[in-house]
Amino acid sequence: MAAAYHHLFGPVPSRRFDRSLGVDLTPHKTCSQDCVFCQLGPTRMRTVIRGAFVPTEDVRRELTRWSRSGDWASFITLSGSGEPTLHKGFGEVLDHIRSTAKAPAVLLTNGSLLWLAEVREAACRADIVKVSLSAWDQASFEHVNRPHPSLTFDRVVAGIHQFRASYSGQLWLEVFLVRGWNTVADNVARIAAIADRILPDRIHLNTVDRPPAVQGAAPLPEGELKALTTLFHPKAEIARAASRTGGWASPALKDAIVSMVGRRPCTAKQIADVFSANTVEVVKILSELVRTGGVSVQSLHGRRYFVNVKATDHSKRG
Repeated sequence: MAAAYHHLFGPVPSRRFDRSLGVDLTPHKTCSQDCVFCQLGPTRMRTVIRGAFVPTEDVRRELTRWSRSGDWASFITLSGSGEPTLHKGFGEVLDHIRSTAKAPAVLLTNGSLLWLAEVREAACRADIVKVSLSAWDQASFEHVNRPHPSLTFDRVVAGIHQFRASYSGQLWLEVFLVRGWNTVADNVARIAAIADRILPDRIHLNTVDRPPAVQGAAPLPEGELKALTTLFHPKAEIARAASRTGGWASPALKDAIVSMVGRRPCTAKQIADVFSANTVEVVKILSELVRTGGVSVQSLHGRRYFVNVKATDHSKRG
């Protein structure tokens, strides 16, 4: 992905959506929640006020140009720097993806605004909607997701229920588990009981895989995740990195890497996988970027993640 795109990023590796082209509709870390596990870091603008953060027509033009570029993606996802349903035009963007691209249109949302009828109507335009549920009551919601003060757990869950009743596409549910925060089996069973009433098509158990917003947020070992999958119906899947084949070749690989790590921390292997690039070449580029100060390194559980320094600095100012 060359720097000419301002609202698209990737394709990037995704544990649920393989090779995913991202569509970013908000300024960095603009969200209705401030989840302890978020890989984008702390929320800079916590809000429930919807707006036109970026011009919808600009996003449509970029999607059209990308679809004609010859590049490919397994899915096109509304995700990126914050909560996409905060953008008033996200439904129009979904319509445009479905009319111009071959890949399914996916909405990645925390589900916090689905109690609004206009948000539910717009979200129905996606082929797949992934919502999140990592709490079981108001206290755990505030502890793990740290929502905007106007949001209540009961209202959020009721909104997801209402959406399920009107949505004919695939509804996926992500349960994000953080060791010591929401992983006691009895509490996970309470989350599962709520999930039973939502009736999702698929359920994914996820855990910390990149540096989180809160330093003490730690991953749950896979064995413990596996033991919890049977509490859910349908049985939950564990979110794992998908295998990636095919190529994304570009003479501007350096620019593409800078863009990619500006959106999310990535390891050298993840970068090499998504671009089908030689790992040695990727490491050389990353080493140069670290040496010149454009990219920094963060360590988490023995793995090195690369982060765009300028993107981080910009988020702190914003």
